[in-house]
Amino acid sequence: MRLALTGGGTGGHVFPALAVLEAVRASSGSPVEVCFFGPENRGERQLVESAGVRFETVPSAGLRGRGPLGLARSAWSLLAGVLAAIRKLRRFKPDVVFSTGGYGSFPGSLAARLLRRPLVVYLPDVHPGWAVKAERMLATRMTTTTEAALEFLPAKKTVVTGYPVRDTFFTLSRDAARAQLGVAPDERVVVVAGASQGARAINTAVFRALPALCPKASVFHITGEAGIDAAREAREALPEDLRARYQPAPFRADLPVLMLAADVGVFRAGASVLGEIPAAALPSVLVPGTFAGAHQRNNARWLDGNGAAVILEEEDIDALGARVSELLDDDARRDSMRAAAHALARPDAAAAIATVVMEVARK
Repeated sequence: MRLALTGGGTGGHVFPALAVLEAVRASSGSPVEVCFFGPENRGERQLVESAGVRFETVPSAGLRGRGPLGLARSAWSLLAGVLAAIRKLRRFKPDVVFSTGGYGSFPGSLAARLLRRPLVVYLPDVHPGWAVKAERMLATRMTTTTEAALEFLPAKKTVVTGYPVRDTFFTLSRDAARAQLGVAPDERVVVVAGASQGARAINTAVFRALPALCPKASVFHITGEAGIDAAREAREALPEDLRARYQPAPFRADLPVLMLAADVGVFRAGASVLGEIPAAALPSVLVPGTFAGAHQRNNARWLDGNGAAVILEEEDIDALGARVSELLDDDARRDSMRAAAHALARPDAAAAIATVVMEVARK
């Protein structure tokens, strides 16, 4: 089987592709030859190649929020990307193309249609962005994270699968996660992860809240490269007996371990939270970004509406410390949120999407 992957713009579009690839490999009775086709301006190449997957650069660009000159440049990048994708896909000859959305997926998805290659499109978010809105007309089959997305997708060719997450979420226990981190069973833990690139507003609010939070909990903070120096300064400004309770890092590959061990999480509301918060059964505060349309707010509303998270708007970010403290002090509410999150978990999501991909490839 020859599988082409495409997607990009954020890690939230790359990680699902890699998770589904692993599920395809686990289920396929024959070797799987795979190549990822997408842009590399947001770290996609590093993520893909670190997973041992061949990467082919296909230019692309977003259209949202562009002025006339920006739109012209983006249109030129998209055209160049479609031409590159046609050339490279024709050479690779995939049995199926799997798209995880984001503006980086559009050239490969359109090329698949032009080359008459079957296309499976996955919508990670609750609401589709412009790329998936276009690709739903090109797709042979579609899969999506939530039932809430069905009103935006062609019902006859769409199946709800959940969001595919890393196996660690379902193979590691909470006690084992805490043991890996050296956290005592009765210790409160807060994990903060703004996004793959960090989030300045969240970082700044956390720095201000540390004197109040650290006496209550150990705080693990993924800052992004741009925020780590300020985080280290904030740590040094804490009383000496509290410094060990604040653990900042620009990036942590063990985010699933942190989330499983935590009592409260603080995140943006990219697509990955739709799978990872339920998988970790983690009560969370979500600060939806105001960029890239309203997709983060829609994701946050879905989790909030299902009782798994609470929303804090960025304009109210100064209240972050108080909101987290309220949850740390309310065991009953956290238990309720944890149960609600757990009820949304879909441990079979990657396998369900892989089944669709393999069915389409065999036709």
